[in-house]
Amino acid sequence: MYIYGKITVVPELPERISRLSDLAYNLWWSWHPQALQAFEKVDPSLWKKCNYNPVHFLQHVSSVNLEKALDDNDFLASYDDVMNQFDSYMNKTDTWFAKKFPDQKDKIIAYFSAEYGLHDTLPIYSGGLGVLSGDHCKSASDLGLPFVGIGLFYKQGYFVQHLSAEGWQESKFLKLNISEMPIKETKDQKGNEIIIEIDFPGRPVYAKVWEIHVGRIKICMLDTDIPNNSANDRAITSILYGGDQEMRISQEIVLGIGGIKMLSALGLSPSIYHLNEGHSAFCVIEIIRKLMQTQQLSFDNAREVVAASTTFTTHTPVSAGSDRFPLFLMDKYFSHIWPALGIGRDEFMSLGLCNNCGDIFNMTTFALKMAGQRNGVSKLHGVVSRNIFSNVWKDLPQEEVPISSITNGIHTTTWLNPRLKHLFDKHLGEHWVDDISNTKTWEAINHIPDKELWQAHMENKKKMITFARNRLKSRKIRNGESRNEIAAIDKMLNPHALTIGFARRFATYKRSTLLFRDMARLQKIVNNPAMPVQIIFAGKAHPADYPGQELIKNIHDISRQEGFKGKVFLLENYGMQLAGYLISGVDVWLNTPRRPLEASGTSGQKVALNGGINFSVLDGWWTEAHNGHNGWAIGEEAYFSNTEIQDEVDAQSLYSILEEQIIPLYYERNEEDIPSQWLRVMKSSIKTCAPLFSTARMVQEYTKDFYIVSMRQKEEIVQNNYALAHELSRWKSEVIHQWDHVRIIPDRKLSYTAEAKVPAGHPVKLSTNVYLGNVNPDNARVEAYYGIIGDDGMIEDPETAVMTLEGKVEHNTYHYTGTIHLEMGGEYGYTFRVLPFRPELMNAHDLGLVKWVDANESQTH
Repeated sequence: MYIYGKITVVPELPERISRLSDLAYNLWWSWHPQALQAFEKVDPSLWKKCNYNPVHFLQHVSSVNLEKALDDNDFLASYDDVMNQFDSYMNKTDTWFAKKFPDQKDKIIAYFSAEYGLHDTLPIYSGGLGVLSGDHCKSASDLGLPFVGIGLFYKQGYFVQHLSAEGWQESKFLKLNISEMPIKETKDQKGNEIIIEIDFPGRPVYAKVWEIHVGRIKICMLDTDIPNNSANDRAITSILYGGDQEMRISQEIVLGIGGIKMLSALGLSPSIYHLNEGHSAFCVIEIIRKLMQTQQLSFDNAREVVAASTTFTTHTPVSAGSDRFPLFLMDKYFSHIWPALGIGRDEFMSLGLCNNCGDIFNMTTFALKMAGQRNGVSKLHGVVSRNIFSNVWKDLPQEEVPISSITNGIHTTTWLNPRLKHLFDKHLGEHWVDDISNTKTWEAINHIPDKELWQAHMENKKKMITFARNRLKSRKIRNGESRNEIAAIDKMLNPHALTIGFARRFATYKRSTLLFRDMARLQKIVNNPAMPVQIIFAGKAHPADYPGQELIKNIHDISRQEGFKGKVFLLENYGMQLAGYLISGVDVWLNTPRRPLEASGTSGQKVALNGGINFSVLDGWWTEAHNGHNGWAIGEEAYFSNTEIQDEVDAQSLYSILEEQIIPLYYERNEEDIPSQWLRVMKSSIKTCAPLFSTARMVQEYTKDFYIVSMRQKEEIVQNNYALAHELSRWKSEVIHQWDHVRIIPDRKLSYTAEAKVPAGHPVKLSTNVYLGNVNPDNARVEAYYGIIGDDGMIEDPETAVMTLEGKVEHNTYHYTGTIHLEMGGEYGYTFRVLPFRPELMNAHDLGLVKWVDANESQTH
């Protein structure tokens, strides 16, 4: 039968409870679970059938049940209470941002991300990056930031993962039912759809605007799946991270260039921009084009404005993790762009090229060059980023590459299990959620009675096991397995056994199978009848990542082997819902990345918040969190050039700690059958991790260290008809042109010889001459660069001392002196360097220009 058309019938809400619709379409409920009772109480069975989705529920609830709710005083009281809480939240004016930065409250922050993980009712995310973006937005709402998110609306989202009977991943791309999702078309004042136009080679591509309400903020999304476009162009926003390079570059043009056009169409003029990864970096091209068109700025002038107003966050721990496009694709999609920018092809391409990287346009390199502020997502990742992207600033020492770090966190009330939330409300005080990032807030964790915390944990564990069993059974039923196999699931997963969880993307560097390196030893560990252990795995591999899919298949096969059946479990279709059960139900969270390839990781932060204990390689966030009392570290903070040796060392550490520390501690019980020493570690984990690894702390840091700095820099640069932008771009051009002539002329008569000895703590005076050519001495900073000489003959942990201009020696040559203090004994090395300087620069090393003492120059003087 051919279905000619579709009609969606939506029950009409009675006026008394009409605002259930407002609530359903604002994801505020996703971190205020008590609000969901307003839906559940109307029809509990339908609520469960709709998988706890408010929008879906309101489309199917019967008018009869709505009328019954009007006669239920308990329901009406609950509804009124929820709506009062919602209105109080939405209308609050004394937010953290309003109190801290009242002068910046009208400045809009535009946040770009390729994916947002907000809730499973909006499956338009793939994993950690999207969940981080969603958590960032929620905390931006909580803190009252003037904030708007920009993204793409993927009509097929990311894939649904099915595992076959043989354990192979099957990637199912399903058309999402938009009518059941908390997302709405954005309309103009006349009630019309808002559609923008983006220039593509030989044609325009059109994109429709949608909006998601996340508390006080909105995320605006672009969708090319509209009749105005060809079939190929309609598919641009179909699938997250889908297709070939041509599809990826098209998606990134829509996200970046289209994102700026969308903001203009919405009447929004952001003051600053935050690019969460390089996918959206093409937005700076459109910002520059607009500035050139509306303010009559040159490309270089406009680039100064972009640098002042843009923050870029990199999440990749390897240079190959960046999106990279061959130059022929850049020619195809941007040959009409660079003439409009007033620059040539070579200059345009150079923005995305790095030294010794070949003819590839690298989106991370491009973002690093264009943004004024840049960061990695943990302290260690900052170090790694400064290393792998040091070729962008080839003359700088690695430690001075201008990439800082802000460690990722999680949105506490999204990821905190309701049972734990109730316990925290009881013992931390009613308003603890208003001060999450304050370590003092969490000191009262120690006062929670062991019995109460253990009871809550065990209830969550049993709930996780029920969910896991149901998911395992659903898979077996779909794959046509025997009734006996399906029935056997109900006898598996022992709530009293130590349960280890491992759930994340299946990528080879995450070493999901490290645990199985010594199968005989592991088999003995999990089958100890006195101290049983069970392990739950979950995660997806990208459809194009065949090695990742092989790992899934390998774990599936192991879970079927004698000795591991009923001890090792593999759950399919890992997403936010499954994650919620796992992070609140497991006892131990295992993480085994190959150090230092984990940029941050946030799943362990969620586990710690819920009383689980981390057992992880010292990588990403765990290097900052682990203190010896709040979890366990696998291996050492060491690097191995030989991966086989690294795997062996880490595996031996993993087994030993399991056998000697983790398992005995879990099964050590007091007279009430409570593992009191285990609970000490649980409490320490919650107390130390919860405040420091929250997006409340993280977004406050972004705001204070980046957003406000950019807002104030932008204010200065646009004053007096962009006078500072004109001046900085002119000055940089002159300095770059003159810099080859600058040289340092050391004078051995003014310097210490190799044999010189000075008392520790004694001030050491140094001098040098510098030829500056036509560079104004006011715009040059001469420094002494010094430190202990390491085993490799290089300066370790260098320090710098700015030197003072004493006078002119001869034509364009100047004499500088400085003093350094060497407090400890040892052999020190020193040299001199010159950097371009202006106080208005956002970072002293932005130009990447530096002149050091030349070895040949040194020998001739």
